[in-house]
Amino acid sequence: MRSFPYVTGAAALVLLLAAPLPASADDGDAFTIEDSRITESSGLAASRAHPGVYWTHNDQDEPRVFAVDSKTGKTLATVTLRGVGKPRDMEAISVGPDGNVYVGDIGDNLNGSWSHVWIYKFPEPKALKDLTVTATQYTVKYADGARNAEALMVHPKTGRVYIASKNEDGGGLYEGPARLSSSGTNTFRRIAEVPWVTDGAFSPDGKELVLRSYFSARGYAWENGGLGADHRVSAPIQGQAESVTYTVDGKALMFGSEGEQSEVKRVALGDDSESDRGGNSPSGDGSPAADDGGSDRSSFTYGAIVLVGATALVLGIKRLLRRD
Repeated sequence: MRSFPYVTGAAALVLLLAAPLPASADDGDAFTIEDSRITESSGLAASRAHPGVYWTHNDQDEPRVFAVDSKTGKTLATVTLRGVGKPRDMEAISVGPDGNVYVGDIGDNLNGSWSHVWIYKFPEPKALKDLTVTATQYTVKYADGARNAEALMVHPKTGRVYIASKNEDGGGLYEGPARLSSSGTNTFRRIAEVPWVTDGAFSPDGKELVLRSYFSARGYAWENGGLGADHRVSAPIQGQAESVTYTVDGKALMFGSEGEQSEVKRVALGDDSESDRGGNSPSGDGSPAADDGGSDRSSFTYGAIVLVGATALVLGIKRLLRRD
């Protein structure tokens, strides 16, 4: 068998660059999702009723969610939702101040082909065991046309639901009605421009909104029902960065990814995540101002280098195949 110098060199580069950034995450409270049924963990939400438990779900699945123990990574309960249709693409989950769990069936891989999407709501169970619950289904449309989205956030004080989209023309933050209606269509209106993101979460006190993308995350002050100044938030580089939630005490963020036995990483909120606070502010139209440096750029650059390394690996293989 011929040795592959181009391949091994490129592979070494990819492995080196793909290693976690120093001090980007506190691994002490990381956990691995052990359930073999959970292969596409697309959303993550800290349980309010059960400390140390996180709700998650697959994106392409039957209407069900899983309660995962952060100490063992094992599933403590599987909750099946009764009274809703067949999900299309469940992408997000959040726990509201009313004690209900909200699931966003809001994904659209065709970049906005569905005329409407859905939100499912069910009461958080008092006891963790496998059960079937009756859920409420809400129909959602966007005021400016169909969207693809992966982030749904319920404000912990007002109970208002927000969605962040990820269409090809960029991301938008959408605000739902003050109260969702199960009898009609709920129109979500665009209130700000945001980066193209895969998930988001409000802090437990409702004063901050964190949005994550594949290579970075940013926090925004939440002021008068909208975005205020933004600042950098440390985020781990993960294979497919899909989810984020605050711990119940608000002292850390938990970042999740897809895949079998995917790992959830804990990032403590320390001085580094506050260093840019107040440095950037939204523009007059409600959209955040451009970052002047910060972790978004460095994280994006880091991710881009990883992609370059991967490309080099592929090109090396093709070159060797041509020589054969």
